[in-house]
Amino acid sequence: MARHTTSPQAERLIKKYPNRRLYDTQSSAYITLADIKQLVLDNAVFKVVDAKTGDDLTRSILLQIILEEESGGVPMFSAEALAQIIRFYGHAMQGVMGTFLEKNIQVLMDIQDRMAEQSQGLYQQHFGPEAWAQLMSMQTPALQNMMNNYIEQSRGLFVQMQDQMQDQARNMFSAFPFPGQPPEGKKKKK
Repeated sequence: MARHTTSPQAERLIKKYPNRRLYDTQSSAYITLADIKQLVLDNAVFKVVDAKTGDDLTRSILLQIILEEESGGVPMFSAEALAQIIRFYGHAMQGVMGTFLEKNIQVLMDIQDRMAEQSQGLYQQHFGPEAWAQLMSMQTPALQNMMNNYIEQSRGLFVQMQDQMQDQARNMFSAFPFPGQPPEGKKKKK
């Protein structure tokens, strides 16, 4: 099943009240974080707002769901990975990190969708849901290996791009005398 829908959905409005209750205006009922998680899993378009101020609370609600998921069951992030993410806040690379994570998550989703599409006809005709789940669980190490290779290639390209940018900056600013830089013609030999 592809994650991307072709017809735009109307945005579902959920109001959060001071008593911490969440009200779904579409179903006219109070809902829980588990219900919002299900909306996410169903690819529903929604927005959570503070009932009093109208402030957008969607991100904080999604973070609460992630916190609950990380606290129970099998966590997705190690303590070291979470510490590294925290270190990026307020750092010059904060924007780059967010974009990097978003793009890589999208790549992973695209790979997952493509694998499901390619194997749907073949495996669903010959195997039941249990056999399919078992097959996919065996594919996890292969998928992790593929993603590790992708990350290593990305890192290599990033380092190469960084070196090229540094060389370009050095060439651009070589005409300007900077403290500690030998004058042109008296450069140190490597």
